[in-house]
Amino acid sequence: MAELSDVHFVDGMRTPFGRAGEKGMYWNTRADDLAVKATIGLMARNPLVPGERVDDVAIAATSQTGEQGLTLGRSVAILAGLPRSVPGLAIDRMCAGAMTSVALMGGAIGSGMYDVALAGGVEHMGHYPIGGNTDPNPRFVAEKLVDPNALNMGATAERIFDRFPHFTKERSDRFGMLSQHKAQAAYEAGKFQPDLVPVAIKGADGAWGLATADEGRRPQTTMDDLAGLKTPFRPHGRVTAGTSSPLTDGATMSLLAGGAAVKELGLKPKMRMVSFAFAGVQPEIMGIGPIPSTEKALRKAGLKISDIGLFELNEAFAIQVISLLDHFGIADDDPRVNQWGGAIALGHPLAASGVRLMIQLAAQFAERPDVRYGLTAMCIGLGQGGSIIWENPHYNGKKR
Repeated sequence: MAELSDVHFVDGMRTPFGRAGEKGMYWNTRADDLAVKATIGLMARNPLVPGERVDDVAIAATSQTGEQGLTLGRSVAILAGLPRSVPGLAIDRMCAGAMTSVALMGGAIGSGMYDVALAGGVEHMGHYPIGGNTDPNPRFVAEKLVDPNALNMGATAERIFDRFPHFTKERSDRFGMLSQHKAQAAYEAGKFQPDLVPVAIKGADGAWGLATADEGRRPQTTMDDLAGLKTPFRPHGRVTAGTSSPLTDGATMSLLAGGAAVKELGLKPKMRMVSFAFAGVQPEIMGIGPIPSTEKALRKAGLKISDIGLFELNEAFAIQVISLLDHFGIADDDPRVNQWGGAIALGHPLAASGVRLMIQLAAQFAERPDVRYGLTAMCIGLGQGGSIIWENPHYNGKKR
């Protein structure tokens, strides 16, 4: 008989993230092959988990067409060499696809239905631009259910500035610049490299190479550089390319397991899931979505925001993260927040990003036994937010 179980994040890996488009390193690489590489790398690093013990494979994509169609979880499981007995599914919650994969697989494990699962996401924004193959229902606009600009993520970011006049462009620029600087420092310290799966790539000239690092970083960014950038989403606006996540290709994958499976297989989990929550907000100002989802996750966990010792917040836009920090009374440069930089520097391959946040939080937990709880959170298109709270298995109760 099935019993309730703890849910453990055993491990996670990802491909390096590449710039979307013809000049990007993955232009000649298929989206599903990126997910296959992440899956193979993760399973190879966890040999104590037999493939046949995986109960399900949930892989998210926002544009579920072409290479990202055909029930990704199942097709990637087959391509990655998992036994035919392992089923799979595809998930779409726009930017929070991989986060939703983890939440749903975690829910199945927590209820005792699954013992082991794979959860992740992939997005090839070069091959499948956001919204490129969608047909929004005309009722959204005709019945004034949603403003036409609500599907333009940059326009929704500008609206956060409108709603909160005390937010300034300079504050947003500084956050964007620091993301670049922190990411570079983390690269130089070797923080990201252990969790990256190298990917063989073929250039436009037919020459083969190896993708081993995130491609879109701009570590030399200065405030002067950012001050001079155009505001593409609004004349005289406040959102620029320097304070937005770039269009990105990449894949992520995580290995989740219940308490009994962890014990039976001799696994050493990197995090324990405490709670998760998703919430809806007005689509026109989708960037504030993580505020109510985080409040819900905290309530479910019986925790306060002050209990969170590390934050991994998706930088779809700098202003989106600033709005959450401001709401909870946290400084923009608080050392608990995105200490290795974020999506502005590393990239945001939509449905893949949630698990990147978890991979980074897990690595930080290992370095910080003084921290008990961490948060991964992100905004989601069409007005949603997603949050998952994690517990550090290395926690020792000692102050740093």
